[in-house]
Amino acid sequence: MPATALVLGGDLGGTSTRIVIADHDGNVVGRGAAAGGNPTSHPASAAANFGQAIHQALGDLDPALVRTAVIGAAGGSALSNPGVRAEFDAVWNGAGLIVEPDFIGDLEVAFASGTPEPDGTVLIAGTGSAAGLVRDHRLVRTADGHGWLLGDDGSGFWLGREALRSLLRALDLGEPIGALGEAVVKAVLPNRDEQANAEREGYNRLRDDLVRTVNSRPPVLLAELARTVVAAYEQNDKTAHALVKRAAELLTETVSRLRTTSDMGPFVLAGSVAGESSPVGRLLRQTIHEHFNGEVLTARDGVGGATWLALGVLDPALATRSNHARLVS
Repeated sequence: MPATALVLGGDLGGTSTRIVIADHDGNVVGRGAAAGGNPTSHPASAAANFGQAIHQALGDLDPALVRTAVIGAAGGSALSNPGVRAEFDAVWNGAGLIVEPDFIGDLEVAFASGTPEPDGTVLIAGTGSAAGLVRDHRLVRTADGHGWLLGDDGSGFWLGREALRSLLRALDLGEPIGALGEAVVKAVLPNRDEQANAEREGYNRLRDDLVRTVNSRPPVLLAELARTVVAAYEQNDKTAHALVKRAAELLTETVSRLRTTSDMGPFVLAGSVAGESSPVGRLLRQTIHEHFNGEVLTARDGVGGATWLALGVLDPALATRSNHARLVS
């Protein structure tokens, strides 16, 4: 193959869009990043963010040198909509890329980022949540990943929504809202007069202000409150502790729909909620070790795995463990 052949890997998540371009030796020659590229949760901006990350990654590179492209897409089913796909194709072609991109699931690229092994299990818990079984580097079964309206149990969105619901219940009952409730109020209504929170009639106004404000914004933004839950957890707030525990339980239940105790392949965790620094992630690792066999690994993000898979499409001999280590480090 020509020494100048390049590959492109992409990861279109609910929070961020990442693009990496590498040469056929697995050396990264371009990186790009932008805001969320999930076409389901960000229908108005996903394609534009995708294009921004591509242009940044390409820089002065000749786009015609990109010979293969593998892109993991959270909410990728939206790309089956001709209108949505047309928007993505427009920014792709507008960047001068001539190779046909292979859009695959974010679970597949997350698994490939965590391990070069061909078979195993992957769980993503970030803005949304989903689990999958991988065989020969391809997804064969999934659980959850149904989106914020129908599922994504234990995800960042779930944490944020449940934190707000617990606050609204306290306001309905006229009970103290606690440290987590106070933090949620500050996050949702940063300009709220705190004196109004101390009165019963203030509680009524506060409840109405919260409901009105949240319903005026894109629902997926509730995922931003996951950080508020984590901060309250670290301050030993009882409600936050209960939510973190329940999130870990729900994510374990999602995995149990796919994985059995006899499965021995690697188990890859990805996403901010499932991360090693997250209290949900720490509890999740405990429950996984208690219920399942196999090595538990962490994927930093999906773009390294996507780029490694793109190398394998260019030439299977290039999908080496050394190239994998170089791309996901």
